[in-house]
Amino acid sequence: MAEFDPEKFDDKYQHYFTELQKAYKQAFEVMNDQYDSELIHAIDQQILNESEPVYEGDGEFGIDLPEDPIDRVTAIIVDDEKLATVLDRYVDELERQHRLIFGFEE
Repeated sequence: MAEFDPEKFDDKYQHYFTELQKAYKQAFEVMNDQYDSELIHAIDQQILNESEPVYEGDGEFGIDLPEDPIDRVTAIIVDDEKLATVLDRYVDELERQHRLIFGFEE
């Protein structure tokens, strides 16, 4: 992988598409191993499919979620609190995977 350039992250899908796909795939696999697969699939397909990774600086990444992410999950019946907790954990894992892939964490 080429060295990470924060300025190129503005056009992330042009410059880092493969790396972004890898981060989402690896985060999905980690989460799917730890939590109910139906819940992870619902979060992936109904929330994260419209999320946006952002580079915040100093090796930190964030994930911008769509509006009202909890309300978007309709594929399964799940308690809002449980969904929010697992979603927060999933976002943390995505951010960690971005740091790993872009060389900010080992």
